[in-house]
Order: sequence, then structure tokens, then C-alpha cells
Amino acid sequence: MNHLLNESLGEGSVKNRESKKKGTGILRRMQATNPDLKNVTFNDYEKSLLSCLITPEDISVTFSDIGGLKDIIDELREAVILPLTEPELFAAHLSLVQSPKGVLFYGPPGCGKTMLAKAIAKESGAFFLLIRMSTIMDKWYGESNKIVDAIFSLANKLQPCIVFIDEIDSFLRDRSSNDHEVSSIIKAEFMTLWDGLMSNGRIMVMGATNRREDIDQAFMRRLPKQFPIGRPDASQRRSILSKILKDSKLDEDDFDLEAIVSNTRSFSGSDLKELCREAALNSMREFIRDNYKDGKKLTKETEPEDTPKVRPLRTSDFLKGFSETIPSSTVD
Repeated sequence: MNHLLNESLGEGSVKNRESKKKGTGILRRMQATNPDLKNVTFNDYEKSLLSCLITPEDISVTFSDIGGLKDIIDELREAVILPLTEPELFAAHLSLVQSPKGVLFYGPPGCGKTMLAKAIAKESGAFFLLIRMSTIMDKWYGESNKIVDAIFSLANKLQPCIVFIDEIDSFLRDRSSNDHEVSSIIKAEFMTLWDGLMSNGRIMVMGATNRREDIDQAFMRRLPKQFPIGRPDASQRRSILSKILKDSKLDEDDFDLEAIVSNTRSFSGSDLKELCREAALNSMREFIRDNYKDGKKLTKETEPEDTPKVRPLRTSDFLKGFSETIPSSTVD
């Protein structure tokens, strides 16, 4: 029994040490760019959660990288970002136009929900605390409550901060009599801390789900701003493809964007990115076959300006890519 207990404790201890080690590295980088944080004290639970934190400087995606969601982005700028970045603008009518405490993005997988949330953090200069079910649930009684408490205390110390819950339905699912006691306690604790957020604070809870109907109604009321992120229509696919391919060389005589748009009706944003990756690989494979053998470059006597290069992408590369890319909508 002691052996099993020690082994179990050791497993949790290793995981905790790894989280703290990663968190310590993130904290050092944060303190280098935010000297005020050198005077902030973090408890052990907060230090472990730092491993789930992404700083604004480490987020590479911005709204300009997101195609096809202009109307939603415009609303997010007004209703979410401005209250976070310019709270004094809303001071006169704080009770009416304060930043929402909760935002929900819902829709099929691969349509950019997490990407959109990260872009909000980047544009607003907010820390991004990425929380998953596995982050919260701990096998030791009482530990999960302490982790939930640390989520909000850490966000309070770092504000502006976005607490983003991926697959929020798996955590805040409809409560029932069949719920485990621990699960019910954790949800109640989360709701209490969420309600306790200061109205003039700069902390926001965001969630993403493809199963909106499974979220408990009590939590839905705390997510007043909800945005459907569906599969892109033709105009949106055109915009997404243009952004994905903006740095790629395209064949001027043999590239038909409209043909690709019309053949990708069931594709999500991530499906389109995978299609473009496959198209680029088709061009690359052709170059490798012509210039390499058994992993070694073929030696050819050529002038520097005649050195072979990977050719621009053609429509045919994408047509070949269709056989390699299965739209996520067709996968159960």
C-alpha cells in the first residue's frame, strides 16, 4: 500500500514540479518586461498555473491574420477590447457599458475560436490564461478548489487578463443529480469567484465550445456576449485563403483562387490551412524528386542564377491536396 501511495504521490509531484519549472521561466520573462511584477508574490498554486499563461508578447496572431470574421471583430473591438484598454472612456456609465465578465465563442471545430480569443489578448495587451479540464481536476480531495481559487487570484494579480476555458462544456456542463460531489463543489466555487470579479476590473472569462447546448444555464447567464463562429462561406473562404497564402509564391498563369474556393464548401478554417500545406508539399516533393536522390542532393554544374528553386504553387497542387485533406465536418 505504501509503495502504491508513494508511486501515486511521485507521479503528481513530478507533474507539479514540471509545471512550476515552466512557470518559473515564464515569470522571469514577465518580470523582465513588466518590472512591477517583481514586487508581486505568487503562491504555489499560482506558480503552477503560470505554465498555462501566454504573455501578449508571445502571442503571434492578430485580427489582421483572421479572415472572414470582420463583423464579429468589429463588435469585439467595441464591446470587449475598448473596455479592457480604455476603461476611463466608460467610467461615466460604468454600470451600463462595463466590459462583459464572460464571452462565449461557439461553433464547429477548426473555425478559429481559440485563435480569435488569442487575438483579443494580443490586441488588448492582456495576459492569456489557457485553462483545460485537466488543469483543474486533481485526484486529491480539495486540491481542485485551490486550483480554481488560484485561477482568479492569479488573473487579479496580472490584469488585464483573459481566462480562456477551452471546451468549456466539459467543465461547466449541465448540473444533475448524477454529478460527483467534488464536481458540484468545484462548479459552485468557480461561479462564486466569477461573480466576485470587480465591475471595474480588467479580468474576463472566455470560453469556446462546439456543444453550446450542454453548458449549464446558470453559467450561460454569465456569458452575456456570445458569438457563433460557423464554417466559412465562399466570401470568408476567399479571405482566409488569401491570408494563408499571402507569403507564398503563386503561379501567375496557373493559379485559380475561385476554383479552390468553390471546391472547399465544407472546409473549416483549419481545413483550409491544411489544404494549403498539402499544396505546398506537392510542389516541394516535385523539387525533391528532381534534385535529390537517397536523401542526397544531386550535383549539377549550374551557374548560381540557374540554381533550381521550388516552383510557385499551381491550382493542380490544391486539387491533389483535396485527396489528402478530409474536411473536419465529415469526421465523427
